[in-house]
Formats: sequence, structure tokens, C-alpha cells
Amino acid sequence: MSEEILIIDDNPDIRTILKDLLDDAGFKTRVAANYNQALTEIDKKLPDVAIIDVKLDKGDNDGIELLTHIKRKNKDIPVIIISGHANIEMAVKSLKSGAFEFIQKPFDQERLLNFINRAVENFKLINENKNLQTRLFHSFELVGSSSNILKIKDQIEKFSKSESRVFINGPTGSGKELIARKIHKNSNRNKGPFIILNGALLDVKKYELELFGEEKNNGSILYGALEKSSGGILLIDEVTEIPLETQSKILRVLIDQKFKRINGDHDINVNVRIICSTSKNIHEEIKIGNFREDLFHRLNVFNITIDPLNKRIEDIPLLVDYFVKNICNNYSIKPFKLKDNNYLLNYAWPGNIRELRNLIERVTILSQGQNEDKILNIIKESLSQSESDKFSITETLDYPLREARENFEKEYLITQLKKFSGNISKTARFVGMERSALHRKLKLLGVKDLN
Repeated sequence: MSEEILIIDDNPDIRTILKDLLDDAGFKTRVAANYNQALTEIDKKLPDVAIIDVKLDKGDNDGIELLTHIKRKNKDIPVIIISGHANIEMAVKSLKSGAFEFIQKPFDQERLLNFINRAVENFKLINENKNLQTRLFHSFELVGSSSNILKIKDQIEKFSKSESRVFINGPTGSGKELIARKIHKNSNRNKGPFIILNGALLDVKKYELELFGEEKNNGSILYGALEKSSGGILLIDEVTEIPLETQSKILRVLIDQKFKRINGDHDINVNVRIICSTSKNIHEEIKIGNFREDLFHRLNVFNITIDPLNKRIEDIPLLVDYFVKNICNNYSIKPFKLKDNNYLLNYAWPGNIRELRNLIERVTILSQGQNEDKILNIIKESLSQSESDKFSITETLDYPLREARENFEKEYLITQLKKFSGNISKTARFVGMERSALHRKLKLLGVKDLN
């Protein structure tokens, strides 16, 4: 086994027992005898699992403080709390603070080992899911033959090896994050983290906390995005949403290459490459006073502008083929082929590539066993629905394929029935079904008569 367990206990006998038990089980181990040693070991390298005595040398609940410290750095790391002075209140407090398990001393070694094995499996499963999502995102390519996309590919190749800052302009859903990830992947910082700070999603009171972190009165540290991305790349998405006061502090960081955490006394040196993006007209934002011009010039060393999808329609057929192939591979279903792309080419695509990808996922699920005419009808209906009536594709990601398809079919058939004022015969003819078959399908999907 390569998993590493950190043992934190002030009793040398307990440390020895735990270390011998885990070494024999094939785990790697590290030990800490007190609170400060534990902090040093945690900050040096996070373990895969931590075993912490609830009472060390600092106070009655310093083990809980260490638990909280670990969870702030990585909430997924399992922590097993052990105690020789256990009570229900302490156990509840530990579990509410995020402990994986709470065990009272003296403990049964086999039971403890079982908990550790479960904790390791849980942590591995979480990491595998994260890695799968990362691979899926990184598997996406910047697809297109338009002059805009060809220029961006060339810019990514040239800019990636630099340490200079990059400013990406483009409408929502156009692929700004993908461009930033490609720069990270091709850069000398590709072994370091890629952290995203979304300016549009943060509480206005939490910008500085999220950026700079905080030093708590109890000595614990909440790390901000600048430290989390150390050695890697920080993407500040929708940077124009950041308040002017915080903008001035970001400018100071760029000039001095250091900052202080909130409530902190000492400087933290910056080792991060910053990429910013916005869907707004940055020059207009500067003109009306929403964004500092001097900060923009610091951030805009290299500029990449990605056009909206409706300005590069030659990319649409390539994107459709690409998404069909990827989505069908993910769902393990047969791909479809569109010979007629005119409807897609003439659509305005307000949601850009994100909207196109969501459409293709929807059509892929609904198109099994359908001919091209029926597929085109699905596309037309999907794009003609009002935004409020659209079935959100993100909701389908929580369902197995069968349930996702049923949800899509239900939405589609309800839309058709509404269009034909509930007339079953007309609806059946349009969707290419026998009237009796449509009746059975509607009953199966739980759709009641709309008349």
C-alpha cells in the first residue's frame, strides 16, 4: 500500500502500538507527539488519513483544532479521533467537525484497522471521482477551423511557456476556462495546482478572505486562493465583478509580489501565475469606473479573445461531431450523424459552446433508434423552447441513462402535446408514433391528458 497515515498522540505507547499495527498492515506512517509537531507534519504534507488524540498538550480540545485545520486544507481527508476521556458530547462535537469516526481508548485493534481501511477506500473513491471529472474536462479540446480558433491555438502554444499574465475575453459559455486549462497543461507549472476563483459567485464580503486567507485567533490558518495556487496557476474568472477596494489590493500584490493574510502579521511571498477572464466589455467597464485601468494593464500582458459561436459558424459541424463522439463514449451508446446542419448553423447560440454541448447531450440520449428527421425535430423543439421551459441538462447528470432518457422524453412529449393543444392524433403523427403507442408511452411516463 502507498497510503500514508499520520498518527498524532502524546502517549508514546499508543504511538508505538498504532505505528506497529499500521506498518504491519502495509501502510506508510508518520507520527507527531504534540500539537506543534502535528501542525508541522500537516503543513509539510497532508496525509491520506489522520488518527488524532482529542487531548494533546495545548488544551482540552486541541485534537479538534487539528481536525479543523486538516479539513480547511482538504475537506475530503478522513480523520479518526481517539480519546481516553470520551463522552457523548465530545463524540458529537468530533463528528460535527468532520471526523470520519470517533473511537474510545482502549480500542480494539482489529476494529480500528477496519475503520482505517474504510477511510482509505472512501478517500480513494473521492479522489477517483475527482480525477475522472478532471480527465473528462481535460479531454475536451479546443475544436474548430475558424480563424479565431486557429489564432487562439497559436496563442496558447506561444503564451504557455511564459510566466506572464493572460487576460481572456469572451461571452459566457464560449470556452474561457478551457483556454486557461490548456495554458496550464502546456506550461512549466503543469505539475502545480490549477485553482479557479469565480468573481461572479462570491459574497461581496468574502473576496479578500477567499483571495488572501485568514489567521484565526486560535492559531489555525484558512488558506486563500493565492496560497492554494502556489506553484501553479490561479484563474480569476469574471474578474470585473471584484469590488474596487479589493482590486487595489490585488494591484498591490502584483507590484510587491507578497501579501498578508487577514489578521496576519508576516508577509507571504507570491509564487503564482495569474490568468483573468471576463464576459463583459473590459474597456467599457474601465470607462464607467467599475474596473481599475492600472490593474487591467498589469493583468493584460497577453490578451486572448474568443468570439461567440454565432460568429464562427464553420466550427459548429466540427463541434457537433466532436461532442457526439465524446458523449456517446461516456454513455456507451451508438452515435448519430447529422447530414443537415442548417438549423444549427442559423441558430443564434446565446449560450455559445456550453449550450451546444448541452443540446448534443440531450439529443444523444433521445436519438437512439430515431432517423435523422426525428433527430432534427428534437433539435428544433429543444432550441425553440423558452428558457423557462427547457429541461436543464445539468439535472440529468445525477440520473442513470434510463431515467435521464425518460425525463427527456417526458419533457419532449409534453411540449408536443401543448403545441397541438392536447390532440393525441396530431401529436402522434408529428413525433412518428402510432396513436396507441403514444397513449401507452404517455401512461408509462405518467403524463396525464392535457385537454
